[in-house]
Amino acid sequence: MSATGEVTAGRPGRGRRVILWRHGQTAWNVERRFQGSTDVELTETGVAQARRAAGLLVHLRPDAIVASDLVRAANTAAELSVLTGLEVTLEEGLRETYAGVWQGLTHDEIIAQHGDEYAAWKRGEPVRRGGGELETEVADRAAPVVLRHAEKLPEDGTLVVVSHGGTIRTTIGRLLGLEPHSWESLGGLTNCCWSVLGEGARGWRLLEHNAGTLPEPVIGDDV
Repeated sequence: MSATGEVTAGRPGRGRRVILWRHGQTAWNVERRFQGSTDVELTETGVAQARRAAGLLVHLRPDAIVASDLVRAANTAAELSVLTGLEVTLEEGLRETYAGVWQGLTHDEIIAQHGDEYAAWKRGEPVRRGGGELETEVADRAAPVVLRHAEKLPEDGTLVVVSHGGTIRTTIGRLLGLEPHSWESLGGLTNCCWSVLGEGARGWRLLEHNAGTLPEPVIGDDV
C-alpha cells in the first residue's frame, strides 16, 4: 500500500518512493532574482524552513539522502541528516539550470532585457535561457542521478533528493515520460516543499506535488 492508498502491482509493499525536496529560502528568492547555478546561501528563514520540513520528512523514514552540491541545497539536506543520521551524498548533476546572463537578474529585468526569449520559453519552446542550458539538458544530467540512487534502495525504500525548483520540474517530467513542451504544466515548488514519486506497475507516478505536510491516503476514486 502506497502513501496514497494505492496497491502497487507485483510488490508486497508500497514500492520505492522518491521525495524531491526544494531548498529553503535565499535572499535572491525574496528579491525574485534568477539564481541558476550561482551559489547563494539560505536566509535565516530558509534555515528555519528546512528545519521544520525535516521534522516532517523524518517520519517518512528515508533510506538515503542525495542533494545538489550548491550550498542552499546542501544545507537544507543537512537538517534532515541531523535527524536521520544519514550521510548526504552531494551531486553536481542536481544543480539548478545554468542560465548564463539571466543569472543575477530580477524577474522584471529578464522581461525587460530578454522578453522574447522569456516568452518563447513560456510557450514551451526549447530555449537556452541567457545562453545557458536547455531544460532537456538539465533532465539529461539530473534524472540519471535520481535513478541511480533510487536503484540502490530496498524494495520499499525512500530516497530524498534535495535540489532546485527548475531541476526538480524537469526531472519529474522526464521520469513521468512527459513531453518536454509540457513540463511547464507542473507548477513550481514553494521553498522547502516537496513532490513525491512512487514506483508503480507502469513506472513512476506523481503521488504529491508541492506538498508541505505529510501525505494522506487518497480516499475514493483511485484505490
